[in-house]
Formats: sequence, C-alpha cells, structure tokens
Amino acid sequence: MSARLSVVVLTSTYPRWEKDTEPAFVHELSKRLTNEYDVHVIAPHFRAARVFEVLDGVSVHRFRYCIPSMERLAYEGGMLSRLKESPWQALMLPLFLSSQFICALRVIIKYRVSLVHAHWVVPQGLVGWLLRIFSPAKALLVTSHGGDVYGLRGGLLSRIKRAIYRRANAVTVVSEAMRQQVEAQVAGTLEVAPMGVDLRHRFVVLDDASGRQGLVFVGRLVEKKGVDVLLRAYARLSPEMRSQAPLTLVGDGPLRAGLEALAAELGIEAQTQFLGALANDRLPAILNRHAIAVVPSVVASSGDQEGLGLVTIEAMGCGCAVIASDLPAIRDVVEHGENGLLAEVGNPVALAEALERLVSDDSLRLSLAARGRELALERFDWSIATGRYRKLYEALLEHHPAL
Repeated sequence: MSARLSVVVLTSTYPRWEKDTEPAFVHELSKRLTNEYDVHVIAPHFRAARVFEVLDGVSVHRFRYCIPSMERLAYEGGMLSRLKESPWQALMLPLFLSSQFICALRVIIKYRVSLVHAHWVVPQGLVGWLLRIFSPAKALLVTSHGGDVYGLRGGLLSRIKRAIYRRANAVTVVSEAMRQQVEAQVAGTLEVAPMGVDLRHRFVVLDDASGRQGLVFVGRLVEKKGVDVLLRAYARLSPEMRSQAPLTLVGDGPLRAGLEALAAELGIEAQTQFLGALANDRLPAILNRHAIAVVPSVVASSGDQEGLGLVTIEAMGCGCAVIASDLPAIRDVVEHGENGLLAEVGNPVALAEALERLVSDDSLRLSLAARGRELALERFDWSIATGRYRKLYEALLEHHPAL
C-alpha cells in the first residue's frame, strides 16, 4: 500500500500517562503499528490525564464521560473488577458507550478511517459494531483478552457477545483455549493472536541467574490471581526454605488487606513482602532479582480466568523459572517439565510441592529458566505478535479500502 492509512483502536485499558502502572499491551501493539499506519486510540479519560496527546507516535484521544472525579469506571483493575467492587457504576455504562462512540465517530470522519480494532468484545466490540453500522468505517476487528469471554456470562450478555462475534470481519483471541470457547460463534476470520512481550530489549536477563534467590508474584490482587493459594502453599514450606526463598508480591487490588492478614495468620509475614503496584518500567529489574516466578491463577467465582498470562512470558524473558497453575490458557505458554512446572489449580499442597522441588534443585531451575526464555522468544516476542496483526490489518483493508 503506497499511502499511509488510518486505523482507530478502541480500548478501556491504556496507560494514562508515562510510567503508568496500567497494563500497556494495547499501547505496545499500537505503537509498533505506527510504522505502517496512523493509529488513533480511543480510551476513557481519567483525572489528571490529558484529553489528547501523541504517545510514542500513537494519537491518544481520551473521551470524557462524566465529571473527572466520577470517571472511575475504567482503570485500576479493569471494568469488570470496578463493576464488581462498585455495582452502582453500571449506571455510567450508557454514558461511557455513547461517549466512546461519539469520540471515535469524529476521529473516523476527520481522518477517513476504514478499520476499527476493538479490544475486548464488551464494551468496545459493541461500540465497534455500532460504528460499522453508523460510520463510514466498515472493517471491524475484535480482540478478546479473556475476561470478556470467561467473566461476562448470562442470557443478555451472551447474546450481545454472539452478535458481535458474528458481525465482526475478524476476531482474535489470545490463546488456543479461548479459540475453542468462541469458534462456534464467529462468522468471519478467527485467529489465535496473543499480545507480545519485548523480549529483546526490555524483559531480558540482566545478571547471572545461578546466584538468584527468592520467589516473586506479579499481578492484580483479585480473586482469579489465586494469591491466597500461593500464601497457603508458601506456609507449607519449612522455615529454613522460606528463609532461603523469601516471597515478594508485586501488585495491588481490593484483596490486599485480606491477603496481608492471611500472611500474618499463617505466620509467614516475616518472609513475605507486599510491594504494591509498580510502574511497568520497574518490572524487569524486580523479576531479575528473583529465581522463581509463581503464577497461581484460579477460576474466579464469576467464571473469569486467565486469557493467557503475559506476566508468565515476562518472567521467562527475565530468566525466572516459572511455576504456574494448570489452566487451559496457561498451557499455551508453559509445558510441564519442559519450560516450567504446572500445579493443580487451587491446590496449595500441589503448589507447595512444586515450590519445594525448584527451590531445592538449582540444576532443574536453571534448565527450565533457560528453556523458558528460548521458547518465549520463539513464540511471544513483539516482532511475532505485531507481524500477525499487520497481516490482519492488510487483509481487512484490502477488502475495505480507504474512504
């Protein structure tokens, strides 16, 4: 294609400013596509964030949907988590949807956009569907990241998701397990296309992994992350082993106070450190200080579970050996005994056995860590992920050329 084309990206999770703690994978993909396209991201506003800015070549349009002090539906855990914590915020959904639609419509008309890429089936996929009907943009790509597949259930929600899947020109999911969940509902193209990790410049091994000690967890402190299972498993280790391998937890969330109380109740608070949420650019250094990364995810009571688990890949990139729960999506990343260990979901005894095995066997730990980084580079580096989406964009725009 000779002329640069413009695309609109719809999202509810995006960095609000530089060095934010919000997940940055939508931005990471968007900025890598600016080599070929003019990318316009439509994201919700948040107090103290700019309404418009150009971030790493990406034009970011943040739509207002209420007075700044009330704009709390997105961010700090995501929309599902926010609605669970404060159900009354569901009253803001009509304002949120209409504001995102209007903002995107203006950008589509101004920049002659043909392709809309909606991250998450609900609510962004719904906005994308409406834009396909009422705007000049006729190509719609919908990407599901997990929570919208597993956590949004019920008669009306299921019908809405099914309608969006059938009206999208293409749908991508981030794991094979998710593909199996949605394939019967998708009418157009369906591909497994996970987000990537910068494994060549950012999440890299900074030191000799043989001298590392300690366990690390990175993630939001919510039910599906299974941190309570990790704490109970860690408490089963001998005091000597806990002294040899202290536990660091990076992340914040509504369960933090209860988890800190559980650590005290289990008598492990002296070897357990809660660091809270950290800026994304600090994570590689934290991971590089630890020998083993633990991903103890479970299926939440709502049905929500991991769509893939990018932190697993980030940890592998930094030379950590990985122990993770044996969930379907995580099997896309971790092959038991090959590049990590899998433990039975929600079972602290099984997780403790895996922890004990790796803490006491440096040879196995280093072997799994080395193979983990090797396989992560082959499958999940951003160069691979971006290539998949670049081809999808090209195919969609070929059938729906510039306006």
